[in-house]
Amino acid sequence: MGKYILEMRNITKTFPGVKALDNVNFRVIPHHIHALVGENGAGKSTLMNILSAVYPHGTYEGDIVVDDEVCVFRSIKDSEAKGIAIIHQELALIPSLSIAENVFLGNEQTDKGLIINWDKTRTKTIEMLKKVGLDERTDTKIKDIGLGKQQLVEIVKALAKDVRLLILDEPTAALNDKDSDHLLDLLVDLKAHGITSIIISHKLNEITKVADEITILRDGATIETLVKGVDDISEERIIKSMVGREIVDRFPKRQNKIGDILFEVKNWNAFDPLDSEKQVIRDVNINVRKGEVVGIAGLMGAGRTELAMSLFGKAYGTKITGKIYKSGEELDLRDVSDAIAKGIAYATEDRKTAGLILIDDIKRNITLSSLHSLRKKSMVIDDNLEIKVGEEYRKKLNIKSSSILQKTGDLSGGNQQKVVFSKCIFSDPDILFLDEPTRGIDVGAKYEIYTIINELVEKGKSVVMISSELPELLGMCDRVYVMNRGMIVGELKASEASQEKIMQFIMQSNKEVLK
Repeated sequence: MGKYILEMRNITKTFPGVKALDNVNFRVIPHHIHALVGENGAGKSTLMNILSAVYPHGTYEGDIVVDDEVCVFRSIKDSEAKGIAIIHQELALIPSLSIAENVFLGNEQTDKGLIINWDKTRTKTIEMLKKVGLDERTDTKIKDIGLGKQQLVEIVKALAKDVRLLILDEPTAALNDKDSDHLLDLLVDLKAHGITSIIISHKLNEITKVADEITILRDGATIETLVKGVDDISEERIIKSMVGREIVDRFPKRQNKIGDILFEVKNWNAFDPLDSEKQVIRDVNINVRKGEVVGIAGLMGAGRTELAMSLFGKAYGTKITGKIYKSGEELDLRDVSDAIAKGIAYATEDRKTAGLILIDDIKRNITLSSLHSLRKKSMVIDDNLEIKVGEEYRKKLNIKSSSILQKTGDLSGGNQQKVVFSKCIFSDPDILFLDEPTRGIDVGAKYEIYTIINELVEKGKSVVMISSELPELLGMCDRVYVMNRGMIVGELKASEASQEKIMQFIMQSNKEVLK
């Protein structure tokens, strides 16, 4: 084996109207963790999709060299035969199948190539689960374990294919801090056992913690590779290289003009729509003032998303009690369209399933929730006006695309998130619920979204921000509610809020439950 386990030489990839990669060079040293970073649309996922043959040989220019041998990957099976496996941001697991079935799906353990040997399958799965520290029964269904454990099952699935080079695309984007730390520790342990990793992530604190080298892409081109112990790999240094400029303050300042209470929730209770006996929201009382950004903090499973969805026209089910007031007037929100008509918008954390129509274009996704505002007198949609709106929001949110007619499913995750955000803003809400609004978005794009949030509240709008990133809540919010076990367990003004105080509220409420 030579100095590099992998070299990607002069890689160029073009989509209709867009050059996604322009003469990219990328090299990885064996038994290292190599980070690939850049803004949304920089070409990171595209480069890794070429390596793993999601985009097969012939659809791009350039060479892939593994162990000093030029390789031609015409299918994912070809790249896997070389020990390369990719774990995408959207996990490729089947929820209704067991852990063992998922681990060996497409790689079945058979006798004489025909009949699956289930004893062998379960035994090997148990061995693999021990390697990643996952204590679960092999017959447990994927739908019955959390996201952190599902991510570990994906890694086990790769290990079962004798992986030598593991690619992880935003592996911690949907994980809480504890699960993220466990995953990063696992990558370090895998490195010690001879497995090389390439990790794509926007969480720069994680990158600087585990990466041996960091390659930065910008606008489809290689900018530089930084080496730990040789170069400055501080977050500020990486950001400057990513965006081409220095970002002094990650959270833009705003002039607070907080007014009267605009939105108020009293004695709110909600039950799981699939289990009417399971209460997920308990006696919640919150309020939001005009011109105010209010945060909702809490660990995964605290009930933050369920609260927002149940308030948004009962999008979380119908067994819900409590009262909602807007400007002092009680609202009766029967469904989602009713909530939108009353000036309430909700940007979901699940953009691919609930936020967008991926097979439709950018323009239509932006305007979809407010098509009535584009109607002519004849009740027909004004196509010219719709195009104008699409172009306006594409420019305003800096959505990187070939045109507003590009399929939304072809955009990078961060640009898809901007389309979700555009759709909500176009409905001209008075109060906007943002559920993980910057998940999977680079630091430059985050700043753009923060700036738009500031513009909204400066106009007297109200924003409720749900985020698992506590620095984001502390940097953007005027007040923070803390949720745990479906209840509000604390409230902090911006001047007194800290990560430690938020966690104290959560830990104290856990102690009270155990009494």
